[in-house]
Amino acid sequence: MSVLTAIKLYINKMIDNCGKGMKVFLLGKDTLPLVSITYAQSDLLKKEVYLFERIDNSARESMKHMRCIVFLRPTPENIQHLCAELKNPRYGNYHIFFSNIIAKPDILKLANADEHECVKEIQEFYADYIPLLDHVYNLNIKKISSAVSTSWDRSCLKRSADSLISVLLALRKYPVMRFSAKSELARNLVNSTYDIMKEHSHLFEFRRSDTPLLLVLDRRDDPITPLLNQWTYQAMVHELLGIENNRVDLSEVPGISKDMREVIMSPEQDSFFKDSLYSDFGEIGIKIKDLVDKFQKQQHSTAAIESITDMKKFVDNYPQFKKFSGTVSKHVAIVGELSRIVQDYNLLEVSETEQQMTTQASHSEVQQKISSLLRNPKVREMEIIRLVLLYCICYEGQSGHNPRQFIEAMRNRGISEAKCKLATSIMNYGGKAVRGGQLFGEETKIAMTKKYFKGLQGVENIYTQHKPYMIDILQQLQLGRLKETDFPWHGGSPQRIGEIIVFVVGGITYEEIKSVHEWNISNPGNKVVLGSTCVHNCRSFLEAVSSH
Repeated sequence: MSVLTAIKLYINKMIDNCGKGMKVFLLGKDTLPLVSITYAQSDLLKKEVYLFERIDNSARESMKHMRCIVFLRPTPENIQHLCAELKNPRYGNYHIFFSNIIAKPDILKLANADEHECVKEIQEFYADYIPLLDHVYNLNIKKISSAVSTSWDRSCLKRSADSLISVLLALRKYPVMRFSAKSELARNLVNSTYDIMKEHSHLFEFRRSDTPLLLVLDRRDDPITPLLNQWTYQAMVHELLGIENNRVDLSEVPGISKDMREVIMSPEQDSFFKDSLYSDFGEIGIKIKDLVDKFQKQQHSTAAIESITDMKKFVDNYPQFKKFSGTVSKHVAIVGELSRIVQDYNLLEVSETEQQMTTQASHSEVQQKISSLLRNPKVREMEIIRLVLLYCICYEGQSGHNPRQFIEAMRNRGISEAKCKLATSIMNYGGKAVRGGQLFGEETKIAMTKKYFKGLQGVENIYTQHKPYMIDILQQLQLGRLKETDFPWHGGSPQRIGEIIVFVVGGITYEEIKSVHEWNISNPGNKVVLGSTCVHNCRSFLEAVSSH
């Protein structure tokens, strides 16, 4: 059940169907990042794909000697562009693949536009999502509703439902569904997805070996996880630097060279990154040292060129050596910048206090620590906002809960009024009155004490002891204890659940991605594919919260 493998198989089939010869990929704004994330350009060159073009680029040259692979979402805009293309074809022939279900009237439009009879085939290949890892995909939709509404933006709802249909068809799954009861967003998405499945029921007539579950959650049910600092490699890079379609912008890093201002961080194209995704910060330092040592040995060995045979061997290995050199430089630069940020902004002490709040440690002790950190000039604005918002959520309703003192301290630090209002916005977004489920379980003093000590026992790293609420939901589901009042069924309730497709409305985090990876290793019978509208770091999450 790999969303990444499904995309690769589709792309391979597109290329194979096109036959031998020079090829151009004609893509849309949605399918271009999909292809670039899935395949390195060098790998596609080996398959005779020499050119990548956007369908909306009207300045493209005519190249009749090239075969054209068209890969688009079946949107009205793309259909219009493609009709114009077929009326005035720039390439020898066209193999057209849509990433989702295409309406019959649109096929008729294309047939009428194909006056030169250059279309060889039209197929639906269900790849309407951006794969990040084998078990993770997203849609790159940061905002799903308007600033004055908690309801779906209609185009975002359609996009999300279409994507879920695509994932189900790509994985050949016909699921039953559950959703977060308090979330209008989750309910509407499940209804829309079910309606499409019912309308196109013939597409789901494949052999069903098990009963998968589609579980639709809402980011509001766990507003804590996106607020925390992260301490595993992939999560840290996204949190402190930002990852967008596997690209990391290093242009603001002090002293960075020109060729390192933007780097690719792809597990498919970088074996070191793939092996280090979930390593904690301490482990990464050791791994980087080992990588540098290995490079130095290789560099020394390639310097010993004493014969024609040595020279030929060096030239043959040069592309791999150059790639290795680039890998070392990239990761040394990134880890160096992460280390600088951690040290300069006192992130270790901040993170320790964050983790204490997630276990609802002593209220008075946490208040003192937050007050001290808010006065510390090394603690930057972002961390101050995190601490105050976490306090608002974690201690809501407890005796002595008083965020006003911290909001006033924010103002004294010169933080803008708009950012001070985030303390109110976070409660409107994910406070007790809004969120579904039980983020902190039964909030009695005894239960909180048990939870605190449970968090301390056997924890190797105090900075990563927090576990996302999503994992608690999966555990309750596996044990048959997930309350129907909190997560009702839609479309049946089987006795035994097999594989699970989780979709989170409003964004996931790399901490949750890591936790699901660990879940899949421990629970091979209930493997999870995780999808969402986007992947948040704290900055993008706060942008979403600020509209509430």
